[in-house]
Amino acid sequence: MKTSKLTTIPEDVIRTIRGQRVILDFDLAEIYGVQTKVLNQAVKRNASKFPEDFMFRLTRDEAEDLRASRSQSVTLKRGQNVKYLPHAFTEHGAIMAATVLNSPKAVEMSVFVVRAFVKMREQLLATATLAKRLAEVEKDLLIHDAALRELFDQIRPLLLPPPDPPRNPIGFSVNERRGTYRVRRPQRKR
Repeated sequence: MKTSKLTTIPEDVIRTIRGQRVILDFDLAEIYGVQTKVLNQAVKRNASKFPEDFMFRLTRDEAEDLRASRSQSVTLKRGQNVKYLPHAFTEHGAIMAATVLNSPKAVEMSVFVVRAFVKMREQLLATATLAKRLAEVEKDLLIHDAALRELFDQIRPLLLPPPDPPRNPIGFSVNERRGTYRVRRPQRKR
């Protein structure tokens, strides 16, 4: 029997397929310390315990996409296809798989599976909460931005240096009223 070396669930084991967080049968078998074949046989014997919201089989296209995204060391040789389509277990399906395996290792590791799903759910919730808060802040900034721009437009004249005061002209000036002077014209003789 294969023994698992895992003490925690790696984050890349939980994948999103069809909009659901799932663990694939070969990863779940490794976590529970059994062969994939043994896991799938136990699931097949207890098919009534695995409705579609607990487990589903990948389509050929999904399996091919998955094969293409996995590392080179675990891909099939050139020209070979995926022989068996893998099962995808949701959180509840992964726990149910531990109960049908009847192995102490499976029961022990089911706790880690639950914790991994809970941790992922918390991270998603934190991300959603953060995105909502950022949207609120952005909205507030847009409102405040307009108010700040208007306030700045009003303050800007105060920030400019004052105009130079008018200069007094240099020199002598008479500030008297202009007198009326009569100019005498010489009289003509008559």
